[in-house]
Amino acid sequence: MSDPEQKKGRAWEEGGPERLYVLTSGRKPAGRQTPLDMVTLIVSRGEAGPGMQPELAAIVRICDYPLSVAEVSAYLHLPVSVVTVLLTELLASGHVEARASVPAKSLPDIELLEAVMHGLQNL
Repeated sequence: MSDPEQKKGRAWEEGGPERLYVLTSGRKPAGRQTPLDMVTLIVSRGEAGPGMQPELAAIVRICDYPLSVAEVSAYLHLPVSVVTVLLTELLASGHVEARASVPAKSLPDIELLEAVMHGLQNL
């Protein structure tokens, strides 16, 4: 095999644009229309169905507990833009559910947590 053919084969395996286009069936991220960002939590609502695209099935399987879009992207070794397209399809079909991440306002006060921690250490 010549050097350009080796590079072409590697590009497909390493997430080249051709492979990513095939994975998304040519669809683009929905942009501002999608409720997904990198910290949106994704959780499965069931099991992967027979005949489901392998990447979609993988998302359904790994999201048996909430994972952020960024984590799903990292586990699948795919760009966030591609994962967003796939997640949008899964959301539409009801296979997964998107949950907003916990807003910083609802987290406990750090000073209170430190005071509790020091109190427990003094026991």
